[in-house]
Amino acid sequence: MPWMIPNIAKNLTGSPATRKYPFEKRPYFPGTRGRLEVDFLTCGYCGLCERVCPAQAIKKIGDKKDPDVTILYKPFACIYCARCVEVCKFGSVKIFEEHTAPADRKLTLGREGEPVDEEFVLNNGF
Repeated sequence: MPWMIPNIAKNLTGSPATRKYPFEKRPYFPGTRGRLEVDFLTCGYCGLCERVCPAQAIKKIGDKKDPDVTILYKPFACIYCARCVEVCKFGSVKIFEEHTAPADRKLTLGREGEPVDEEFVLNNGF
């Protein structure tokens, strides 16, 4: 028993081994890929991101000249490879370190990151 006294003293006076989550969050590792966003104000709707996406998580609906052109994004299908970020010549597709909040159902996101109606998604073959 006396051989345990230094270890007991160290545990009583040392810092805790765990964090006080959610008050104290762990910093992200460099290069973490957590959340993808498309800036529709700067997007040129060229469709390059759709063509290079290996998971087919991005789809452009409409023609570039059409005022109702939009880009749909399925976050649950995305593998966060960042190919779309690399090829976007307008810098409109960005990937952030922070993760999105958990969701209770699969959504497809459209302009402004708002969920899109399921019927619209099915009618456009996405």
